[in-house]
Amino acid sequence: MARGRLITFEGPEGAGKSTQATMLIAKLEAKGIEVIYAREPGGTKLGEAIRGILQYNAAGEDPCAESEVLLFEASRAQLVRQVIQPALDRGAWVICDRFADSTTAYQGFGRGFPVELMETINQFAIGTAVPDMTILLDVNVSLGLQRCAKRQAGQKIKYDRIESEALEFHERVRQGYLELARRFPERFRKVDAMRLAEPIAADIWELVQDAFFAED
Repeated sequence: MARGRLITFEGPEGAGKSTQATMLIAKLEAKGIEVIYAREPGGTKLGEAIRGILQYNAAGEDPCAESEVLLFEASRAQLVRQVIQPALDRGAWVICDRFADSTTAYQGFGRGFPVELMETINQFAIGTAVPDMTILLDVNVSLGLQRCAKRQAGQKIKYDRIESEALEFHERVRQGYLELARRFPERFRKVDAMRLAEPIAADIWELVQDAFFAED
């Protein structure tokens, strides 16, 4: 059986990754494709426990920067072995809301860890589960954070640790993503996410069709 496809969604805060992932899944399922949705950090019992630590200090203290990196990678390694790789092996497609590039962008470019080190640790965590396509939803940092604020107010939830970082941090993350897109043009597809959800989804679907259904 042919290996499934792994498509990851990346971008700064408020880019609309979850919304676009959901819309893409609906289109793929309409074509009769088995699709698994995954998110990072999380997606397994271990990963969800780590998510609580990373987002809201569920352990009762702030993880140091190095621990933050390793916690993300631990969640990712579990998700790959337990969910992503088995799905790909049976021919299913996986749509993942954030993946290894998030660590490179946030902890590498954002926190200031050596980017090459982040990529090496990522490779250890993901093994052979390399994305077939990474959709970078690019959004102005100010607009993205405004969207976050609106969502927080509507859902009555508080900012998590990453969302609460200074504006300069989020600017570094965005520029990091743009640099990754320049470094890996064969995998990255940059999409303007400063628009309404429907035209963004239409652009993404066109990219996916061109890459994977060109002979249909």
